[in-house]
Amino acid sequence: MIQLNTPYPATAYLTGFLRLHATRLGLQVAQADPALELFLRVFSRAGLIEIHRELAARATKKPRSAVPRGIAHFLEQADAYAATVEPVVRFLQGRDPGLALRIVGRSFLPEGPRFDAISATDPEDEPLDWAFGALGTSDRAKHLASLFIDDLADVIREGIDPRFELSRYGERLAASAPTFDPLRAALEGPPTFVDATLDALARELVASHRPALVGLSAPFPGNVYGAFRIARAIRAASPDTHIVLGGGFVNTELRDLSDPRVFDYVDFITLDDGERPLLALVEHLGDPALPLLRTFVRERGRVVLQTDARLHDVPLKDVGTPTYDGLPLDRYLSLFEMLNPMHRLWSDGRWNKLTIAHGCYWKKCTFCDVSLDYIGRYDLASADLLVDRIEALVAETGQTGFHFVDEAAPPAGLRALAERLLARKVVIAWWGNIRFEKTFSVELARLLARSGCVAVSGGLEVASDRLLALMEKGVTVAQVARVTRAFTDAGVMVHAYLMYGFPTETAQETIDSLERVRQLFAAGCVQSAFWHRFAATAHSPIGLAPGRFGIRLRKEPKKVQFARNDLAFDDPTGCDHDALGAGLRKALYNYMHGIGLDADVRDWFDRRVPAPEVPPDLVQRALRRRQVTG
Repeated sequence: MIQLNTPYPATAYLTGFLRLHATRLGLQVAQADPALELFLRVFSRAGLIEIHRELAARATKKPRSAVPRGIAHFLEQADAYAATVEPVVRFLQGRDPGLALRIVGRSFLPEGPRFDAISATDPEDEPLDWAFGALGTSDRAKHLASLFIDDLADVIREGIDPRFELSRYGERLAASAPTFDPLRAALEGPPTFVDATLDALARELVASHRPALVGLSAPFPGNVYGAFRIARAIRAASPDTHIVLGGGFVNTELRDLSDPRVFDYVDFITLDDGERPLLALVEHLGDPALPLLRTFVRERGRVVLQTDARLHDVPLKDVGTPTYDGLPLDRYLSLFEMLNPMHRLWSDGRWNKLTIAHGCYWKKCTFCDVSLDYIGRYDLASADLLVDRIEALVAETGQTGFHFVDEAAPPAGLRALAERLLARKVVIAWWGNIRFEKTFSVELARLLARSGCVAVSGGLEVASDRLLALMEKGVTVAQVARVTRAFTDAGVMVHAYLMYGFPTETAQETIDSLERVRQLFAAGCVQSAFWHRFAATAHSPIGLAPGRFGIRLRKEPKKVQFARNDLAFDDPTGCDHDALGAGLRKALYNYMHGIGLDADVRDWFDRRVPAPEVPPDLVQRALRRRQVTG
């Protein structure tokens, strides 16, 4: 389970790389997206009929008052849901744009609990006007259709499978789970309708491709149960097929893996970048005398990490061009669930994915997993090579939207890329993540905008200079104000990552941070933002040396055999950060829509909080300073 609007880039990267070696090794390489196929099968007329049959049978065994409201509404409107689900999916796939006019009429879709927030009591007071204006028919329809999909997802989760969510599946079974027991119990327990559908898809893929080796990418905890589910079905249908697991979850959470039962489902687990370990594995399967690289295997009932220092990772210039060949690009859905500009970019529209540089050129942030290879090893591709890959992807997909998926795109690399795009007259729209550092001058922001940059995101984190220094972000609040305003003035949307609950952060600092964020929105420096609750991770400087940051890690389970990443800790400040979260999110949601920018920040909280100590003109004062244009 992953984004529904665009393929996750891992398989496209690895398919492109392995095909470079296909002739030499006699390989055929194919890729598939069973997460998308699972969604399309469940969210279909046949799928909803099956769901209705199961829910109706359960409902007869309990009082009507005990049936959740969303499920009751689905049961009452089952025929309408079955009739509309496939037209709605086609609309969200961009294959039936004319349906927008029926959807916005508000009489076509059966509207469940997800529509409560936009159900106007006064017909003259349409609550979506402030978000979409009078001309946004397509956007209104996309938002309403997304709420319809969300209603159905809620029904499935509440009535069929409590593990199910649209972009994650069984997340709690995997995230920082010290033991494999819960995941194994779910895999071996009675299958739900969703489980059975995914099992059937896996069997069909095996029958269609007859693979010798299957690679499964699990980037997040919410992908792990699905990956093991697929592996289980493949192993039962084709015992001779080898299965390898990799991806971001493995790289961050399974580095201490010791439970051999994991290998009842997969044969190999690779760490860090997948290109060289996969190539080594393919060669090893052809000749077992050849070594493996960063690969867990089971030997004599124990988990062993096999690696060979003579094998090295592939430089970015040699990984090849990603390819989406084999993926049904016209069947992905553009969802528009949240009225947040940057979240819309993430979930609405299909983006070609590309990397400007491997790793992070800064690699100092103390909350980040800078000790791991995917961040610590920095490798920049040349601008002409990147433009070659961009042109190849445009030719393959027919689409000119690009998301650069760097940890933080380097300013020098972006400048070179922008200049080559303009010189070679390559027209694209692109966005990506940066650091709000002083190198992003007014002149550079304008250059990037001319090359096609439509949005940037970056970490403001806790808008406190003391805490930014403790984080080793290498930026100040005043600097962030100037950089973000330079991008805004160049016509580029700016999204700020925000964080609360950082070690030693006080309630006063949190309120002061919100005041700075208010000023940034009021000054037009940022248009989108999101608050994240801080988490200490095992491979970050904070997780590795907590005493340096004034916190004490809580005792972990005696033996971690499966996943380890998030670390519980005690902060001597005693601030109840969780109690502040709702107010922070409420304020930010309103700021993004131009509401409440003149209000006292304390008004967003249900409890007493300290008055901000930040000067009211802090951001304006920063903006009056001379911009660096070199």
